[in-house]
Amino acid sequence: MFAYRQVCCRSVTSQFPRATPRTATFQRQQPIQRLNSSFNSTKMSTMRPASTLANSSTIDLGYQRSHDAIANPKNMTNFLDNKFVDSATSDWIDLKDPATNRLLTKVPQSTSEEMKAAVDSAEKAFIPWKSTSIMSRQQVMFRLTALIRENMDRLAANIVLEQGKTFADARGDVLRGLQVVETACGITTQAPGEVLEVAKDMETRSYREPLGVTAAICPFNFPAMIPLWSIPIATVTGNTIVIKPSERDPGAAMIIAELCVKAGFPEGVVNIIHGGPKAVDFILDEPRIKALSFVGSNRIGEYIYKRGSDNGKRVQANLGAKNHAALLPDANKQHALNSIAGAAFGAAGQRCMALSTLVSVGEAKTWLPELVEKAKALQINAGFEEGADLGPVISPESRKRVEDLIASAEQEGAKILLDGRGQKPANYPDGNWVGPTIIAGVKPHMKCYTEEIFGPVLVCLEVDTIDEAVKLINANPYGNGAAVFTKSGAVASQFQKRIESGQVGINVPIPVPLPMFSFTGNKASIAGTGQLNFYGKDGLRFYTQWKTVTSLWKAEDAAASESSMAMPKLE
Repeated sequence: MFAYRQVCCRSVTSQFPRATPRTATFQRQQPIQRLNSSFNSTKMSTMRPASTLANSSTIDLGYQRSHDAIANPKNMTNFLDNKFVDSATSDWIDLKDPATNRLLTKVPQSTSEEMKAAVDSAEKAFIPWKSTSIMSRQQVMFRLTALIRENMDRLAANIVLEQGKTFADARGDVLRGLQVVETACGITTQAPGEVLEVAKDMETRSYREPLGVTAAICPFNFPAMIPLWSIPIATVTGNTIVIKPSERDPGAAMIIAELCVKAGFPEGVVNIIHGGPKAVDFILDEPRIKALSFVGSNRIGEYIYKRGSDNGKRVQANLGAKNHAALLPDANKQHALNSIAGAAFGAAGQRCMALSTLVSVGEAKTWLPELVEKAKALQINAGFEEGADLGPVISPESRKRVEDLIASAEQEGAKILLDGRGQKPANYPDGNWVGPTIIAGVKPHMKCYTEEIFGPVLVCLEVDTIDEAVKLINANPYGNGAAVFTKSGAVASQFQKRIESGQVGINVPIPVPLPMFSFTGNKASIAGTGQLNFYGKDGLRFYTQWKTVTSLWKAEDAAASESSMAMPKLE
């Protein structure tokens, strides 16, 4: 029900801005068997998806490194009090490999009692966790950082099977979440309060306190990154959290939960429930949950924002997008075309920051044939296959929706320069495949432009001047991101100042900021006022509230005390 939300290819420089050494990136020439030791340490013959040791803190989600059928799929569990607990539900959701549509596991619709137990656990853990020193919480973050890095291939393999990404892309998913955890390790310099002596012997101080029990409703398109947008910031500031991962690919969140136990989180600080609308409504209506985060579609996000806000909760909600790139004829052609292809078709276009719209300025429209050739060279294939550039979309329903929007463009008079409908790898005929698609001659009234496609489809519009490009982009209701490709600093500066989108790339196709900054989409891409952004300083504000204390200690009341020669200890 939920329309929630880089690509490794031969010559395409896509993805998010990189902040890691090249050795951290999957190399196409490297055999699939050469994954790191944390993944190889488990024998492939014994790996089973979604298998857990009931009431254990260990989950067996070490999928085989292939898309072969699984003989005996095991059911997914809840995660309560640092244990993986079997669900008593009779209502299960089939989770299938998008590349084959073979069953991987069954995900429970957590019962009302199980969801209540998760909040009970989080509530019970809150005061002790809040009272834990900030340096102790920081140490937990250090350990979690190391554990995620050690288990990156394991997490990535799970994402390939459940979500459909290529292995390299799945590692990028984990990496961008890991960077939020790394940033949370700096909490001791991020959270200091304020103090001022306002009168003789009187001072006023303000400091941040945690809110209590929080929740996160996560999308399918980033199964590791989005939970890690919430877990580290919420918990390092002293909150507890209940996670509802996407019912389409919850495995990465479950592995992260196991790593949280190993990192030293006490029981109840992190809990996981599963399900669809019923679980969402439970989170929205449960009065003990003080704040919730959501990433997903506008329809669901606006519902969550309104109902959650009406119930007195803080709601942080990132919604849909229609991200544009203005391509100028003075741009570095190869850099621009490679960047556009990667940003449009990476992750099969299933990113809220995917570059889905190209605005060619002047003679730049003549570059479209070269862009088509680059897109043609991309290989659609299952994520573990060597040479795969993009995988399938998440479900058959998603594939149909993407294909219907392509058909609507044709019916409304646009020209299909590259048609990805009907494309499929020979070895995986039953997957949810849509190949790279490029549509030219698009007008702003067309359905393929007004709706978020969320697939590997690039719609192309043409204007004569940069002024027209800015006007067209600003007229779009969404405001997650916009990019410009040009060699002119003056043009780039004017674009940056005049464009309304909250995140701007200058010769950068996907301008997602690293987590020392905040994710600052705006307009219809953010619910509410747009002041409750993810991670960075805004994320810290979201998960805390100010307390201000004014105190009077008269100097004449001071009494001498015996001197202590011991070194003061801070524990």
